[in-house]
Amino acid sequence: MTLATFHSAAPLRRAVRRLARGCGLNVETRARLALTVSLLADAEFRAGRTVSLEPVHRPGGELVLTVRSPDAPGPLATSGLPLPAHEEAPGRAVWRLTVPARPDPAGLVPRPAEPRSSQAESAADGAESEELAEELRVALARADTLDAEHRRLKHELAETNSGVLALYVQLEERDERLRRAHGRILRELEDALRPPPIRSEGLELAVHYAPADTDAPTGGDLYDWFFLPDGTVHITVVDALGHGVRSTRSALNVTHAVRTLALEGHPLGSIVARTDEILMPLDRELMATVLLARLNPRTGELRLANGSHPPALLLRADGGAEYLEVRGRGIGFPLPGSERLLHDRMDPGDLLLLYTDGLTESRRDPREGEARLVESARRHRDLPVTEIPGALAHDMHTVVLHRDDTLAIAVRLSGVRSSVG
Repeated sequence: MTLATFHSAAPLRRAVRRLARGCGLNVETRARLALTVSLLADAEFRAGRTVSLEPVHRPGGELVLTVRSPDAPGPLATSGLPLPAHEEAPGRAVWRLTVPARPDPAGLVPRPAEPRSSQAESAADGAESEELAEELRVALARADTLDAEHRRLKHELAETNSGVLALYVQLEERDERLRRAHGRILRELEDALRPPPIRSEGLELAVHYAPADTDAPTGGDLYDWFFLPDGTVHITVVDALGHGVRSTRSALNVTHAVRTLALEGHPLGSIVARTDEILMPLDRELMATVLLARLNPRTGELRLANGSHPPALLLRADGGAEYLEVRGRGIGFPLPGSERLLHDRMDPGDLLLLYTDGLTESRRDPREGEARLVESARRHRDLPVTEIPGALAHDMHTVVLHRDDTLAIAVRLSGVRSSVG
């Protein structure tokens, strides 16, 4: 075992560098090792203690370097060193380094400080300065390499981020186009399901529909209107449970069943219950509210049947307003059907409003919605009928707590004798 004891940092550093050169360690490892041992020994030297250096070369190209401080009161301070120690014990630290298989034997003999002439000391200092300069050049080259690699990676990352951002924008634009196209197609399909306007002298009629989700414009709110053989106008308003295509199909089934029964001549008061009998065996999950209205444009005679639907609002020409309440239960409800048939009469200038709950129940209190609808109807009653449903929806949705499909139909008698169109 070769052991040398040192009392100061300079000769210890020179011994470590000589050892590193003799073992063939590269410049970077040599610099790290010299700095590590110096930092470790510095605290011991300041405390007046000695430090010994013990190198051992083992077969297979391993250098085991042990630094000891026999008088140290505890473990050596090895935390945060350039070369972490592989083993630690009180007053001792060990490093294991890979070296060439046959190092210079002279390099394995650490030499403690010896008295030197000024010329020899100057030569030793000069040699150490050259080694320090070499280590500094290697460190700077390493730093430059790392800096260049960092700049390259940063540039590549910026290009990658730019490409990802551009791709993300493209995907967002494509998705937006798809959503718009999807919505447009669904609107066209749903518009194709809605009945065309009917024209009759003395009768003005208009509708407004808005889906809860503009990207999915289909919903369960649907209407139908047609002339019966006696010239009476039949209007159906349906609100099927749910949103989207499934609810649209349910509402469409209801309107078709009601139209068939009405044209077959079934009494208006029986149609809600009869529709339930027809559809429930086909769709057990179907639930829908229904409002049926029949208006004779010539006489103003009005009849209403209701299945769990919000009541129609009749605004008289003199400003009076009345909700036409009819009790009943909708399609898919227990004991479905309209409990009675409501009879009333419209005079010229009267305005009848049929709607779904999305118009009045956008806030917590439906009664508040009904009161606001009366106010809005009075405010807009003199507009052209084609503008009234949209104006009502705009007023009612100024504050929306929850969105729902919204349907509003306005019917007004003009007082002119009608003919079936």
